Amino acid sequence: MPLKANQIFQRMEKKYLMSREQRELFMQYSSGYIEMDPYGLHTICNIYFDTEDDTLIRTSLEKPPYKEKMRLRSYGIPREEDLVFLELKKKWDGIVYKRRVPMTLKEARDYIEQGIWPDHDSQMMREMDYFMKFYRPKPKVWLAYDREAYFGKGDGVLRLTIDRDIRARTKGLKLELGDGGERLMEGEMYLMEIKVVAAYPLWLARLLGELRIYPISFSKYGNYYMAAQRARLQKKNQPVSQPECRCMP
Repeated sequence: MPLKANQIFQRMEKKYLMSREQRELFMQYSSGYIEMDPYGLHTICNIYFDTEDDTLIRTSLEKPPYKEKMRLRSYGIPREEDLVFLELKKKWDGIVYKRRVPMTLKEARDYIEQGIWPDHDSQMMREMDYFMKFYRPKPKVWLAYDREAYFGKGDGVLRLTIDRDIRARTKGLKLELGDGGERLMEGEMYLMEIKVVAAYPLWLARLLGELRIYPISFSKYGNYYMAAQRARLQKKNQPVSQPECRCMP
């Protein structure tokens, strides 16, 4: 991704889970209204940060009116001098506010591990630094997915993304260590996210209704966290196997 300036986003975001058939029909009927962005299908890799006791994701799963999270994002598997983005995402009363600061992978590592700022100063970087000093978060989950991104034709407002093959891991928490992980969703399912600053276009609202594609609450990091918690609980509650008795009667 070539964006090199600090960025601020403010918009409403809704997520939808689609089957393969629903996705194909959606793309067929929406083709006159949307077009793929110049980057086509691409892989997005993220490192999510949290406190030692997972305060941020646990709070988020309680669905409060305000929540926030931090992640480091790359487009593809980065090298030392490739551009990555440190992102601070806040949600208040359904509106998402996202700030992101570009830096090289090396600069990001120096800042996260040693507190050395990248070679530029900005209000957004100061916000990131306040978050880091307040929560003292650590890398907790690596998460990636393959994404198609679209925007409305003649419309600089509507943005639509479709993610597939969502995968995560809790080891190898570095963006440069490949894009393999445990899959979050079974079967061929797609996660669509629609991002607008106001109401949906009429054609989009009608199409979603006709195809029975309904909004859901879905957090990639949250779903992976809950799955890991369930697996940990099941393992803890497994009965201890007794050794086979080979005693003589």
